[in-house]
Amino acid sequence: MNVLVTGSYGRCGTAVIDHLHDSAEYDFTYFNRSDRPDDHPYGGYETVVGDITDHDALVSAAEGHDAMVHLAAYPYTDGDWSDVFEPNVVGVYNALEAAREHELDTFVFASTNHVMGQYERDFAPEIYTAESDLVLDHTDPVRPDSFYGATKAFGEDLGRYYVEEYEHPRQIYALRICTVNAAPYDHPYGDAEAGVENGTFERGSEAYEHAVARMKATWQSRRDFAQQINCCLRDDGVEFGVFSGVSDNRNRWFDLEHARVRIGYAPQDDGAAWHGPPE
Repeated sequence: MNVLVTGSYGRCGTAVIDHLHDSAEYDFTYFNRSDRPDDHPYGGYETVVGDITDHDALVSAAEGHDAMVHLAAYPYTDGDWSDVFEPNVVGVYNALEAAREHELDTFVFASTNHVMGQYERDFAPEIYTAESDLVLDHTDPVRPDSFYGATKAFGEDLGRYYVEEYEHPRQIYALRICTVNAAPYDHPYGDAEAGVENGTFERGSEAYEHAVARMKATWQSRRDFAQQINCCLRDDGVEFGVFSGVSDNRNRWFDLEHARVRIGYAPQDDGAAWHGPPE
């Protein structure tokens, strides 16, 4: 299967490279705003340099592929409309048009937990504990917490429109990704340790413990994320589906049964198994 990955050198894209690039099942092409030099850890891969807001560039890159994993976006909840509009609205339209024009069968869309972020605002920090009984699934009302979350909800809806209105793409998978971090921070203490390193707070502070509690609930390990992408690319039974992107965390508030049953996702990691950062 020939697979085009947009936003390939970000946190999620590099997880795909780390865990799936060498699979004999796939031939990956990476679409990114910039390439990496050969001596970079992610240098030397086949890369098409372009921007997802450039319709012609993305359509051209999609030619000859069977599937697209669309990860590129503006990813921050504090962005205003001018930040999110072109990458997240125009960008997903261009990606779906590229998939339609070149008759790609499968389209995997990186959505976000922030599509449902108002629930967290209502119930945090209790929602980070085992005592909370809130579990959100694909049937619950969408409640974005930001322009970012709202544009990802738009991307989900636009994907449903395309799969029902056009012959291609034939299958669309929207993954509501929770917390996937770069490799050095791929553990439930990752956000907290990053906060210490950049001077935001001290280890052991209330803010540190808050970051740990949240990430123990929202962590999706890089290997679990890559496995979920693999499940989507292998699947042939879903026309359109929304799935939680999270590891099997004891304190998670996002449902996993839907992903387990529909696409065979079987996450291996649980944030509760960690009692401190790696030494």
